[in-house]
Amino acid sequence: MSRSRVLCAFLAGAVALTVGLVSPPAAGADSAGGAAGPTATARARVAADVLMSSYEPVKAWFPSSWWNSAVALQTIGDYMQRTGDRRYLQQLDNTFEKDKGVFPAGYLSGDPLLGNFTSRAIDDSEWWALTWIQTYDLTKNPKYLDMAVTIAEYVEDYWDDTCGGGVWWDAERTYKNAVTNGLWIRLTAELHNRIPGDQHWLGRAQEGWNWFTGSGMINSAGLVNDGLNSGTCQSNNDTVWTYNQGLAIGAGFELYRATRNPQLLTTVRRLADAAIGTGGLTSNGVLTESCEAPGRSCDDNQKQFKGIFLRYWMDLTDTTDDPRYDAFLAKQAASVWDQDRDAAGRLGLRWAGGSSNVFDWRTQASALSALIAAVPTPAPTRSLSATVTPAQPVVMPATGSATHVELQAGLQATAPAGQSITADVRASGPSGWTVTPSRKTVTLRPSGNAVPARTTVDLDVAIPAGTPDGRYLVNVTATSGPLLSFTTQAEILIAHTVDFDTGTAAENPWLWDADGSQSNGVQNRFADGNSYFVYRFPFPSDTTSASVTLTIDNEFVVQASGDGQQWTTVGIETQQIHDGENKAARTYDLTPYLGPSKTGYVRIADSFPNDGWGGRVYHVTATYTG
Repeated sequence: MSRSRVLCAFLAGAVALTVGLVSPPAAGADSAGGAAGPTATARARVAADVLMSSYEPVKAWFPSSWWNSAVALQTIGDYMQRTGDRRYLQQLDNTFEKDKGVFPAGYLSGDPLLGNFTSRAIDDSEWWALTWIQTYDLTKNPKYLDMAVTIAEYVEDYWDDTCGGGVWWDAERTYKNAVTNGLWIRLTAELHNRIPGDQHWLGRAQEGWNWFTGSGMINSAGLVNDGLNSGTCQSNNDTVWTYNQGLAIGAGFELYRATRNPQLLTTVRRLADAAIGTGGLTSNGVLTESCEAPGRSCDDNQKQFKGIFLRYWMDLTDTTDDPRYDAFLAKQAASVWDQDRDAAGRLGLRWAGGSSNVFDWRTQASALSALIAAVPTPAPTRSLSATVTPAQPVVMPATGSATHVELQAGLQATAPAGQSITADVRASGPSGWTVTPSRKTVTLRPSGNAVPARTTVDLDVAIPAGTPDGRYLVNVTATSGPLLSFTTQAEILIAHTVDFDTGTAAENPWLWDADGSQSNGVQNRFADGNSYFVYRFPFPSDTTSASVTLTIDNEFVVQASGDGQQWTTVGIETQQIHDGENKAARTYDLTPYLGPSKTGYVRIADSFPNDGWGGRVYHVTATYTG
């Protein structure tokens, strides 16, 4: 079965949506047959846009993670290369120009940055080199390839004869491991494949591969353990992380691309078969990290490992067209879209979904790689996607009266220049609700794939009085001909109480603006430096008084507003507190700050922005009378 037919088999066919009081939404609609390619493109575009909404343009990174930012930007490079979309080239160059200098510890990373994207973390440096090679591939601007060479020359100094060879993981030379050396082989092989007449980097790649495959880190099952014991130079038999397996596949395959040595491909296939076979890295056919087991949690680094695996799996499937590898890839993309996505288009850590799923930009970047890999090559010239804003609005209706919510359906389309796309847009809500207009025809006029054409449709949703509290879907489907169809939705929360832990799905509808804040788990959201986060409380129209209680600590500033623009400070920590010793439930009266619609906004920021210990909130409740 060809790759396109495998993808069709997994991606074709609509998943029915239940309208009314619902759990988180199921997948969007697909048409059959040839619609799989355009739909895969549209899905990747929606997910890529969600990821880039977390990009911070001033520091030119994704907040709080240095190497993770490199991988996220490389994923966006994959997306652009795969689909032809070129909207995010500016952000790649923004990062290159702003972040190539020297920075003190804590500004962009826990470590000082030494310039040219290097630091004491050798693997971090290598991730950035691969990102700039990807950018070179997109632009052919030699400055990016030159930077990759500069980084490789820095890393080369950390290869020595200890344990017979290999690159050290850190500048202190404490550990030789799989990730650093998988990256080294991939990096040097990529350089060789882009520099005419090169022999130096090819020799380094071959030397690295020979050492790595003989080091003992690839165990008897064909799985890659984490590294070597420093004293014995034997495998430590430590955790088989998906990114180590993926990097070994990607390293061997790039070297195979350079040499066409069939023995390399044999080893790569062994690594791939081990990953998806019995005892490998899957659960019910879905790629699963060991830290996803019940009772465990994945840290911020581990959240991105599976996407790295899929990046190099995509490379393998593109070239081998092995139906087993294609089918595995298609299953990951289908599971991510059907089981791992919320109404806002966010993709989680657990690709098979589940109530304990975790969502942030790192999980978004990781799962996005599965959706990118599902886009066929060459990418379809015509595609159509849709989103709804706001995706998770909250309504706190007054007693005895209907409530109206304003939504906006956003459409994006690609097509060859001169071809228009006329889309039939249909919107519907639960029984008894009215969505106006329920149907509208719009025309988009794209000029290729580089910049998708856009248009919007304003929607008014009338919610009947007495609607019980719960979550409800408003569905929007855009259709153009037999091959282009895309369904999206808004998940409206009807609520009369406000009571949630931060860092959970229950927080999301109330989190109006996350800005550069971070959440490292349940009961944890914080804002360091110039970052902040804002909660929005749309109290009923007959509200006469309201207050919010925040369980909060560290160096916080709490501000209130009635419009989300003009702010008044209502609470501040004036001492530099770093250990949470001031943790307490603090109540703030919002009555003087409510806007004409009785909506209140609460913003949490950092009272000492230079030391990195900003306001941290654990739990939020709000009360009102009316």
